[in-house]
Amino acid sequence: MEAAGERSLENGEVAEKKEEPSIKEGSIHGFESLHRLLEASLSPQLFQEASRMLLGLNCGCPLELIALPEFSASLSEKHDFDLQAFCFRADKETLREPRVVRVGLIQNSIALPTDAPFSEQKTAIMQKVKPMIDAAGASGVNVLCLQEAWMMPFAFCTREKRWCEFAEPIDGESTQFLQDLARKYNMVIISPILERDLKHGETIWNTAIVIGNHGNIIGKHRKNHIPRVGDFNESTYYMEGNTGHPVFETAYGKIAVNICYGRHHPLNWMAFGLNGAEIVFNPSATVGELSEPMWPIEARNAAIANSFFVGSINRVGTEVFPNPFTSGDGKPQHSDFGHFYGSSHFSAPDASCTPSLSRYRDGLMIADMDLNLCRQLKDKWCFRMTARYELYSELLDRYQNPDFIPHVIVDPLMQKRP
Repeated sequence: MEAAGERSLENGEVAEKKEEPSIKEGSIHGFESLHRLLEASLSPQLFQEASRMLLGLNCGCPLELIALPEFSASLSEKHDFDLQAFCFRADKETLREPRVVRVGLIQNSIALPTDAPFSEQKTAIMQKVKPMIDAAGASGVNVLCLQEAWMMPFAFCTREKRWCEFAEPIDGESTQFLQDLARKYNMVIISPILERDLKHGETIWNTAIVIGNHGNIIGKHRKNHIPRVGDFNESTYYMEGNTGHPVFETAYGKIAVNICYGRHHPLNWMAFGLNGAEIVFNPSATVGELSEPMWPIEARNAAIANSFFVGSINRVGTEVFPNPFTSGDGKPQHSDFGHFYGSSHFSAPDASCTPSLSRYRDGLMIADMDLNLCRQLKDKWCFRMTARYELYSELLDRYQNPDFIPHVIVDPLMQKRP
């Protein structure tokens, strides 16, 4: 019998068998992202053209890379997280100075198995995320957004109520943890958590807290649209939010948060734009089988249609839960959601976008954004001026009535009988 790693030759000699390189779960045949696969597979000329078609051009040019401090790069290497940085420019204006803001997105996997004590899980996630926040701070990031429900496993597939223990009040443990870092780095931080509303019967919400660069709580937004698809059994825990479409005016610009499933609703994006958002973050938790073909499209469309920047964040990894579950979709019971495919990225109003972060590693994406680009694209395309809000409003008013009749004109020849 041959030993492992060996094979027999015709002359009876034994040669060492080459070991197949291990392929990381969630990679694309060993590559961290589609962009890196193409870079390794195409000639430089073809790769440049493919990038132009896939990522667009910013002010007529490919996005430029940003040189980051060596300290940030060393943290990336030490803690094994993907680190990328790009620059979105705007045309030079004569009456306005550039309004450049440095923005960051963090994606991460959980740190401990889901059967570990809850307090240990939460502490471990905080310890895991901190080096990435430190790298953002060292890189001069002004506004930073974490992923949906970053302080816990995304356990809402299970329908088990014990996961409600992770819910916190607005000024709870995770907020206090980030307030210290916001003060330290003079940074606005968006913290999406599972909120427990102590003033209203301890109701639970899916909430994003906006922490100011002085460590103050500017405000909150609660998730507008709750999915009822596949294993996303979130309405077992919380319902649709009641905060509308707030835009938060910070020291670095006007920002909004369109949490996860809200990205599938074009009017949700539009409402943040009508309220004046310049950057809209989309902290998410979504899996490859369900949504990956939509992921690079929806945020980019929203950025184009509403003339704002979009930051898309998705967690990474496969989270396995102690008890198997089903979701009424005919699939056999299983213990995990599927693979959260990361791929966080930025989209700009001129249709350009960054490459994505890794599909399987933690990551920090950084981008410089000249917010003057938002108005420049409004002036170019005139989407706000040419929109017909009075027509949309009239239709939506009628649609909400129980006696609504769709406006359908039937071909009269279809009604004739031979």
